[in-house]
This record gives sequence, C-alpha cells and structure tokens, in this order.
Amino acid sequence: MSTTIELEEDYIPSDSEKFMNEKQRTFFTAKLNDWKKDLLRESQGTVEALQNETRAVPDIADRASEEADRALELRTRDRQRKLIAKINSALRRIETGDYGYCDVSGEPISLKRLIARPTATMSIEAQEKHERRERVYRDD
Repeated sequence: MSTTIELEEDYIPSDSEKFMNEKQRTFFTAKLNDWKKDLLRESQGTVEALQNETRAVPDIADRASEEADRALELRTRDRQRKLIAKINSALRRIETGDYGYCDVSGEPISLKRLIARPTATMSIEAQEKHERRERVYRDD
C-alpha cells in the first residue's frame, strides 16, 4: 500500500471494481484527509475569533447573546473534534486493510454509503439494527 497512485479528477469508486482496491483506498484517503483539513482550518478560525472577541459587553442582553453564540460555536467545535477522531480512525483502518468492512458482519459496506459517510463502520443494515436496539433500550 506504500505506492502512490494518481486518480483521475472525476474518479468515483464503482461496484464494477474489486472492492477496496488501491484506487478506492487512495480515493477515500484523499476524501478523509481533505475533510480533516477543512475541519482543522475552521477550528483554527474559531480559536482566533474567540481570542479576538473576548471583550466586556456592558448590555446584559448583548452579553447573553454573545455567550450563547460562543457556547454554540464551542459545541460545534467539540462535535468536529469527535469527527476528526473518527476520520483518524478511518484513515488507520485504510492502512490496516479494515476500511470499508462492517464491524458487525465483516461484509463490505456499500460504496454509496462510504462516499456519503466515509467514517461509516457499519453497513446500513447493521446500523439500522443497532439504532432499533438503542431505541428499545432508551424507551425503558
């Protein structure tokens, strides 16, 4: 897996290819790395904005609004931090050859699902079953 492969600009993995071949692994590695770079760039902007926006606002309503905005921004960044961890996990799975296979069944996850959600670790069927089970236990 150490050889670098160039992809055509419009390349999209297809079911007619061998599942998780070198091209597909390269495609998903690039997709995940690009996504991660975007998230890191956004979070850096948040850090800079929070540092620059720390100011005393005399009006209590304005201050409350600003604090609510800041809290929302921090929650968003926390979700993105967790997403970056999932992206890193997916990149490790690509390296080990586990990427694209369902954690539950071991079967390949559909390419459509992986393209839409590159951090997916379960097939749609396994995910739906997992969510149904969660709902049942949550209702108790």
